[in-house]
Amino acid sequence: MRNEIIIEDVKHIVADKLRNEATGHDWWHTLRVYNTSMDIAAAEGKGDRLIIGLAALLHDVADHKFGYTDADREAIITDILTPFQLSDSVIEQVIYIVNNLSFKQGKNKHVLETIEGRIVQDADRLDAIGAIGIARAFAYGGHKDRPLYDPEHSEDPDSDTIGHFHEKLLLLKDGMHTEAGKQKAVARHTRMEQFLKDFHSEWDGHQ
Repeated sequence: MRNEIIIEDVKHIVADKLRNEATGHDWWHTLRVYNTSMDIAAAEGKGDRLIIGLAALLHDVADHKFGYTDADREAIITDILTPFQLSDSVIEQVIYIVNNLSFKQGKNKHVLETIEGRIVQDADRLDAIGAIGIARAFAYGGHKDRPLYDPEHSEDPDSDTIGHFHEKLLLLKDGMHTEAGKQKAVARHTRMEQFLKDFHSEWDGHQ
């Protein structure tokens, strides 16, 4: 019961912090990652649910994309969790997951060592693909003033939102750690492939 109360309180804290976020890393993204993490944990029958839940809820409160460092995230997460009188071990494990979760343009080569971290990473990556992932990609592209597609700069996949699919999103299916994550990723990956096929067909005037 105590853990459930902590989770609910942290939900309110994070919702307040991310309420006006408009890049696709908002409260609803966080809640989806939390729900998917819980679903994967149940399917796998593994992991500490409190650590999984806290890491899922806190994974975007100080994201590197918005200028925060690992040290910033450690301080912010510690400030949020300390009043709940959690053990140092729980807080440290949550910080470890959050600081090593991100794709970071494919530069993050760290393999999460805990099942809790792998579950949350799978859930976060699942929300980046499929129908919702497509919508989030264009929301973030608008935030970064990226064009939808610029075929004249196709050699630079980071120059437009369609390039982001090739730079990151299409790579995520094969990076899933859990069996449940792998199963969920297949259908979402197929939706993205179909979207890109339709996009290029319409771009060229064939549809």
